[in-house]
Amino acid sequence: MWDKALKSGNPLKHPLIDEFLTYLVAERGLSANSVDSYSRDLLQFETYLSAHGTEYVNLTPGTIRDYLGRMSEAGLLPRSIARKLSAIRMFLRYLNDTGRVSRDPGENVAGPRLGRKLPEVLSVKEIQEILSAVQNTLRSARSEKSAALALRDNAMLEVLYGAGLRISELISLRLGDLFLEEGFLRVTGKGDKERIVPLGEPAIRSLRRYIDSGRSSLYSSKAIIRDIVFLNARGTGLSRMGAWKIIRFFIQAAGIKSRVTPHTFRHSFATHLLEGGADLRAVQEMLGHSSITTTEIYTHVDRSYLREVYKSFHPRA
Repeated sequence: MWDKALKSGNPLKHPLIDEFLTYLVAERGLSANSVDSYSRDLLQFETYLSAHGTEYVNLTPGTIRDYLGRMSEAGLLPRSIARKLSAIRMFLRYLNDTGRVSRDPGENVAGPRLGRKLPEVLSVKEIQEILSAVQNTLRSARSEKSAALALRDNAMLEVLYGAGLRISELISLRLGDLFLEEGFLRVTGKGDKERIVPLGEPAIRSLRRYIDSGRSSLYSSKAIIRDIVFLNARGTGLSRMGAWKIIRFFIQAAGIKSRVTPHTFRHSFATHLLEGGADLRAVQEMLGHSSITTTEIYTHVDRSYLREVYKSFHPRA
């Protein structure tokens, strides 16, 4: 069955999907994480079609709706189903534009209704409880390696909240992106766009302590990329899943019961700044939500202004 094939981790592949993914990178400039998401969703859909003997030239809106229905029956949230439908629509539009199919069967397929959902946000007290849980681990470390890992975890969580980074941005940080004397990070966000983000003193101190006293204990000369900031226990770059497991551990250690993801720290960063009265435009710059290019960051953004906004309104500035 198609669903068993998916669970095996070996969905079918299709040359048109590979071609489309190449198009997303070369023509649309999508990031690796976005392309990976498209790949998973489309290969899952292709596995379903293959199991039902359906080719793209014969695809009907009804087949797409049946697929989405199966996703709903499997317990997927409406937002996840909407994302899958968006990927399918874009792919089918590409096939239609390139003459692979004579019509676009996804054009009139309605997605699930999505209620407007406000992002989950941690309180300042909950953030402090999570960071205190990390400090407890550091104090109880019994070996050089465990102390190094605790220093890493402390720096990672301070930066995640203190700079409002996406998890992909956090694990991609390199040593050359740290400007600790100046109090800034250089962050590569979606679409490989760079931005400058202020960093508070607690995060700067935790980064310095980790780099000076912990990172060398984790470092491995076998690492492909040797200047990644956050390393795993084997000395290579921390993965998204590895970072998520660390975050989840300390959320549980802090006794927080609400649903928290790495992105919750980013939501909390923005919310706490705005609640404190920060200018929306400045917060937008720090989050990287605008389409400002690397050059514009250096010529149009007043670093001292961003720094003052950050120092004035962020709880851990």
